[in-house]
Amino acid sequence: MSNSIRTLTRRTALVVAAGAAAVVLAACGGDGADRAAAGHGDAGSHSPTGAPSSAGAHNAQDVAFAQGMIPHHRQALEMARLAGDRASSDTVKDLAGRIEKAQDPEIRTMTGWLKTWGEDVPAASGGGMDHSGAGHSGMPGMMGAEDMAALERLTGKAFDVQFLTLMVEHHEGAVEMARTEQSKGRYGHAKRMADDIVTAQRAEIGEMNKLLGKSESESKS
Repeated sequence: MSNSIRTLTRRTALVVAAGAAAVVLAACGGDGADRAAAGHGDAGSHSPTGAPSSAGAHNAQDVAFAQGMIPHHRQALEMARLAGDRASSDTVKDLAGRIEKAQDPEIRTMTGWLKTWGEDVPAASGGGMDHSGAGHSGMPGMMGAEDMAALERLTGKAFDVQFLTLMVEHHEGAVEMARTEQSKGRYGHAKRMADDIVTAQRAEIGEMNKLLGKSESESKS
């Protein structure tokens, strides 16, 4: 799908979802702290280096998983950190905080694996809002620079709706990548992290779609 068609599709979806989402978000207020705490459960419990010797050998898919998921997670963190002073909903802010808490340690863990294996660690761009991951826009769910810049300009309920809409797509991409690791990976720690990502991010997709006012059947479509 071309970027122009994807952008038009997103904008159309936002027009449809904005009214319902604003009502749902207003009703949710600050109750997010008690919800979906299990979403990221033990996602950050992996050891800093992944203890490669205890989990057996790795293969090319394990390397690809780590090298792809690191920039994917970095972009999710970049999006989540915008919520602190732009989101109007405490629920959205809580969700963003949980995303950051889970994915930052996973980045460190995967970086440790790659260093231990003697593989390249994806470089992190420096300098604030650099839209990290823009060079990986072919990865499932990754936002382009225009999407990230547009999100950065929004505040209030408009930010909430756009953040949730983009993060749903971003999470769906991460789940797709993790499922590939589940089926083709060899390294035990990487496969367990993939399990965590699928479980946690599917739960958060459901949570975010509910905030956007989507029914369960719409969420699966």
